[in-house]
Amino acid sequence: MVKNSFISDISQEEKEEKRGSVEFQVFSFTNKIQRLTSHLELHKKDYLSQRGLRKILGKRQRLLDYLSKKNRVRYKELISRLGIRETKTR
Repeated sequence: MVKNSFISDISQEEKEEKRGSVEFQVFSFTNKIQRLTSHLELHKKDYLSQRGLRKILGKRQRLLDYLSKKNRVRYKELISRLGIRETKTR
């Protein structure tokens, strides 16, 4: 499973709180975003899923903003590992 491989990549300092870490949450949101995007390619008029996608995108962006302010190195590693392009902060 993809989640298990990502959990093993998270630093050893967060061993007890892996699933609550910012990195894991961003990873989970990224998986959900990919699934919803593929769903919306087939079902273009599914407006409730579009709304859910926008909410998840907002949550992920807020977590990434928090991480970029807290620890820029971890932020850079995470976006490069997940293949997320860096967006300009507000």
